[in-house]
Amino acid sequence: MAVDMKIPAVGESITEVTVGTWYKKEGDQVKMDDVLCGLDSDKATFELTAESDGILHILAQEGDVLPIGASICTIDDGAAASNGAATPASTEPAKAEAPKAEPAKSAESAPALQAVAEPAAAPVATGSSVIEMKVPAVGESVTEVTIASWSKKDGDQVALDEVLCELESDKATFELPAEAAGTLRIVAQAGETLPIGALIAKIETGASAGTSQPAPAQPAPQQTTALSSNGSSQHGSAQPGYAANHPSPAAAKILDEKGVSAQQVQGTGVGGRITKEDALKAQPAPAQTAPAQPAAKPSAPAPAPAASGNREQRREKMTSLRRTIARRLVAVKNETAMLTTFNEVDMKPIMDLRNKYKDKFKEKNGVGLGFMSFFTKAVCIALKEFPAVNAQIDGDQIVYNDFCDVSIAVSTDRGLVVPVIRNAEQMSFAQIEKEIVRLAGLARDNKLTIEQMTGGTFTITNGGTFGSMLSTPIINAPQSAILGMHNIVERPVVVNGEIVIRPIMYVALSYDHRIIDGKESVSFLVRVKQILEDPTRILLDM
Repeated sequence: MAVDMKIPAVGESITEVTVGTWYKKEGDQVKMDDVLCGLDSDKATFELTAESDGILHILAQEGDVLPIGASICTIDDGAAASNGAATPASTEPAKAEAPKAEPAKSAESAPALQAVAEPAAAPVATGSSVIEMKVPAVGESVTEVTIASWSKKDGDQVALDEVLCELESDKATFELPAEAAGTLRIVAQAGETLPIGALIAKIETGASAGTSQPAPAQPAPQQTTALSSNGSSQHGSAQPGYAANHPSPAAAKILDEKGVSAQQVQGTGVGGRITKEDALKAQPAPAQTAPAQPAAKPSAPAPAPAASGNREQRREKMTSLRRTIARRLVAVKNETAMLTTFNEVDMKPIMDLRNKYKDKFKEKNGVGLGFMSFFTKAVCIALKEFPAVNAQIDGDQIVYNDFCDVSIAVSTDRGLVVPVIRNAEQMSFAQIEKEIVRLAGLARDNKLTIEQMTGGTFTITNGGTFGSMLSTPIINAPQSAILGMHNIVERPVVVNGEIVIRPIMYVALSYDHRIIDGKESVSFLVRVKQILEDPTRILLDM
């Protein structure tokens, strides 16, 4: 009897889903609650689990869009009977092949046939199993990850929950723990980019013999050929595995750049696969370039005035985070009407206030009083008066936010990240400073979650910490504006008809002209300037 599996209702407003990656294949034996495939909606990704034991028959392929309630696969309950019948049937052809091989070489072929037959039966006797490790779902909007580095090597013994490698997405870095104890077999090398659900490694569990016997079982057909044509050598032709002379994507790119053929490289990976390290060590064949040298000697004086010193180059693959930053910045430049307006702020009132109360502030709250809390409070007050600066465009609609989720740009070794201070308009100076310290620490330790970096309504970035005098910051989409802070420099200014020296900071507001008019942008920045130059306005809400 076949069980008809249908698309379940996965959300109140979701009417259709897209079939993601199938984790099982057509005809596979599945068990109750086994994960069969992933279902992608416009809001999240869901897993489809088996409703019974049996043989899987797939009706919809990856990428198909199905409505809720549509049939996606069936599970045949008669799996046990079919499996039981398959065992004797599969052994009969093996027995039938032996008489065919005997006339070829009477005495010499018999040992050869035994050598081939024994590895095939060995894995069944050990009772070992193979656990497939796949790329887990690490976030709602994350579709692929890059293998940053392997903590273990191919063939290492690993324990349950031991960290195998680091996976790097465009948002954060994750660790991949072992799902079982056993021998690690690496499938994807460091530097490769894999989609969610892709096979990354295998773990061979069970008896220790199970780790060594599957290796000769793969090249068994090649070993038979070697014994038939050259009876004295059993191991020479069996050395290349199923992936011999096949480079990984990262290795293939390096070989192309070097102009080296994959056939010239001896792979050290699983099954003879050419790894990234093999490609880096590979060198072009010197025999091909040697004849060309004498012919080129007459023209050798031409390139003589070569530049001296170290002129080596190196290439590094862009991280997922860097690729995402690049893609989003280009999209913002292309999809928004971005302009920047400037002003300057006399920082003396804030600096005097800080110098007067910073020691008592730190003693009471356990955190220092910085400039960022003043700017955050000033921005929140100005955003209430100019709601368009706190809004964003969604299709043909403008979404206005009655709250201020302020994103704070933080520079890390991996790139710029922008964690969010939620409801900053309701927070005190101490609460803002503590939240900034907490989020900045998580960012530098690569421990920020996706939720902590999404959903902001306005962004503040401080290039002044690196010495920037003036800049035009780029909008953090889908937000509509960003405030840029810069370094503080003492300059001569006119105050009450007299020239005095004051600490001045240039501030810049980049905004999307599609939603924010010039009058609003300039007025917003002037309002921020007024509040910062007279901080008592924050206390009096003026």
